[in-house]
Amino acid sequence: MNRRTDEQKGRGLTDHVFVCTNDRDSEYACCRDAHGPEVEAAIKEWLRERNAFWSTVSVSSASCLGLCSEEGTAVTIQPRDEWYDEVTPADVPDLLEAEFGPDAEELPGEQ
Repeated sequence: MNRRTDEQKGRGLTDHVFVCTNDRDSEYACCRDAHGPEVEAAIKEWLRERNAFWSTVSVSSASCLGLCSEEGTAVTIQPRDEWYDEVTPADVPDLLEAEFGPDAEELPGEQ
């Protein structure tokens, strides 16, 4: 096991977007079936288009975030403590613009 806290802090990470991509075999909704992987891809693409993919924000898939819905996936942005449900790929630009600014200029240390 290696502790890499200082290294990560040195990168200047300020925000972490977690996207539920949980899959389950049950009668209940799961984010994988509600476009979780597509939402994650749309978030990464939005950041890439603004040259902010390798920036102060990190993106990860997550297991269940407890906001299951057939209408879309769950997303949380930490440490902002922002939580969203029913997110579709089409929602990603509005969500990220509200959080990070239209050109990701509201990310600390950016532009």
